[in-house]
Amino acid sequence: MTTSARSSTSVEDLKPVLKRRPVSVTGLALILLSFQTLGIIYSDIGTSPLYVLNGIWPTSGPVPSKEDVVGGVSAIIWSLTLLPLCKYVFICLYFGTNEGEGGPFALYHGIYPPKFFKNAPTHDSLMAGRRRHKDIKPPAAFRWPMLIWALFGTSLTMADGILTAAVSVTSAVGGIAVAKPSVANDVVSISIAFLVVLFLAQPIGTSRLAFAFAPITFVWLLLLAGTGIYNITKYPDIFRAFDPSRAVMYFVRTKNYDTLAGVLLAVTGCEALFANLGQFNALSIQISFGTFVYPSLMLAYLGQGSRLIVDGADVLPNVFYLTIPGKHNGPLFWILYVFAILATLIASQAMITATFSLVQQLISMRSLPPLRKVHTSDKVQGQVFIPVVNWALMIATIVIVAAFGSSQNLTNAYGFAVATVMFTTTVLISSQMRYVKHWPLIVGISKIPHGAWVPLMIGLVLLTIMAFWTWAKGLEDQFEDVSRRRVDGLIVPAGEFPEKHGEREIVQPSDENTTLYYVMSSLSGSSSEVEERRALSRLSILTVYHGITYQQGVPPSFTGFLRQWPALPQFGIFLTEFVLPVPHVEDVDRYVAHRVDALAGFYAVTQYRGFRDDPQLRIDEIVTKISEIESRLGPDGAQQIVAQLGDLSRRPTHVFPHYLVKSKRLELGRITPVVNFVRRVLIEGIYGRLGMLFYTRNLLCSPNGWLGLPPRRKSCISV
Repeated sequence: MTTSARSSTSVEDLKPVLKRRPVSVTGLALILLSFQTLGIIYSDIGTSPLYVLNGIWPTSGPVPSKEDVVGGVSAIIWSLTLLPLCKYVFICLYFGTNEGEGGPFALYHGIYPPKFFKNAPTHDSLMAGRRRHKDIKPPAAFRWPMLIWALFGTSLTMADGILTAAVSVTSAVGGIAVAKPSVANDVVSISIAFLVVLFLAQPIGTSRLAFAFAPITFVWLLLLAGTGIYNITKYPDIFRAFDPSRAVMYFVRTKNYDTLAGVLLAVTGCEALFANLGQFNALSIQISFGTFVYPSLMLAYLGQGSRLIVDGADVLPNVFYLTIPGKHNGPLFWILYVFAILATLIASQAMITATFSLVQQLISMRSLPPLRKVHTSDKVQGQVFIPVVNWALMIATIVIVAAFGSSQNLTNAYGFAVATVMFTTTVLISSQMRYVKHWPLIVGISKIPHGAWVPLMIGLVLLTIMAFWTWAKGLEDQFEDVSRRRVDGLIVPAGEFPEKHGEREIVQPSDENTTLYYVMSSLSGSSSEVEERRALSRLSILTVYHGITYQQGVPPSFTGFLRQWPALPQFGIFLTEFVLPVPHVEDVDRYVAHRVDALAGFYAVTQYRGFRDDPQLRIDEIVTKISEIESRLGPDGAQQIVAQLGDLSRRPTHVFPHYLVKSKRLELGRITPVVNFVRRVLIEGIYGRLGMLFYTRNLLCSPNGWLGLPPRRKSCISV
């Protein structure tokens, strides 16, 4: 039997923090967090009153009748009530994971939790710990279609982030042109300059940006509410818009269903409420939207509708600016004008931050390469900055602005992305209601030729990348699972070479000079393969075998080492890393060591670190933990072992897993050459090279003494 001894720090002491939880605050801290959401989430949906009514009734069209205005405003009110308030604030946030993440991809993994995620120490208890009803299980056949659907929704959300930044900034610059007409000719260049500044500010972190932007959004919404109350007094009968039959009769009477596109603009940005869940928590979003944002928007739209009924043609050319109380170009006009520009400039922050959250989920679920991410908060683990994504968003947004030129040209593309993302979330929520919660249970297509192809194209490109990486990474994980071996089936003493390995106890040889043998077999796992043994010598080195995993058995890096160099180090360390949902871990709790009794001189070490801790591996601390174990379990020979460890730890050797990924040849008749060529390009040419590129870039240790070990035998991953 294999026994182990714990170091002075027990794993039991760390269990209470192994599971990441949403931010839990009360009192003043909750109010402060709710206030911060104003600066990140609501500038997009909060600036919709600038253009929604003119999106329904264009300036070049006829003045709408009183009943049409009431019906149109009713459609806006009930869209805001049913979508942002009911669907997202009260329903979608309820389906956020217990780790505090939201978005389409989080919904998918609530239905189909990945195998590796279930065993993770920081696993999501909602996903992994749920007991499913025996009679209601998600069909296995739907797993990949649902994954593609979730990735498509996530891709469009990210594409929406690009369009949101482009639309909001160009709209703001267009607003400046109202006061200074000379700016109209430089909208593109000024917009690009603003975008560069906005994206350069992202590294300071969500919390600081929220504190900077929240006061602006707060004052802006107060101004909307105040002007709305004043305007409602001009025609109080506008409250009839709360009757939903007015909206229905409007469309029945006019048959103008194209105005739904204008109504849709009132709910742009509501997906950010759910996608940004990891940046804050559900209660803070519910408080800020339900008690402040929603009432302010209701009052703004009711006030604009009231003035449009009373003044008609006088305010139709620009419903927002021409319904500001007081004189045109008066003090209140310029106050609202300045805050409108500022709020519109920061409106893109909602989807930029949401994109960081979504990409973090995709990386964690192995649907994207391990891009470098920077945690910007000690209190909220979900607040991250991903440099590559930030610069990619900046470049894509600048290209979109330069290509379209104005906010009017972006409207069709924008509306399509918003509608499609909402529909994707609805499908995933419905599936969760059925298969997880066990509850009983197309707008915009015509705009594709007129600009909506842009977010569709971006979304399909992102979908292709993420689906490909999920598929290829799944093959690699599957290969790693089947190739892991137990120590007792891999290394045996002389005279104990078994015919078949299994649940067998290895007796540690009494003579330290006893020859150990490495039992080598093919990676294919075929029973017809004849196993052979190779004598192992001992090298006077300390080797650290890396390989983060939650399955039993030695890491593939150890097997690869033995296959290429039939030798054992004097001391070996099997290293596993856990990132805990806390910002920092005390030095005394960082490493937990166990002695591997089945193989003398080998130890299993777990490195615990906070999400903001330096990932640098500290060999001296590991050696100290091992020395404590040896001194406690074998005091007689401990002094010699400690001395050897101290000497060899000065120049440790690090071994990382490295697979030479090969594509298995398939026989599919006439299309065999084409299929095999495509598979070879995807698996060997793209995934194999990119996988190694990202892996080496994210090594946990200094490259000093690093030893990359591509195995001699090619590891074939079959589909």
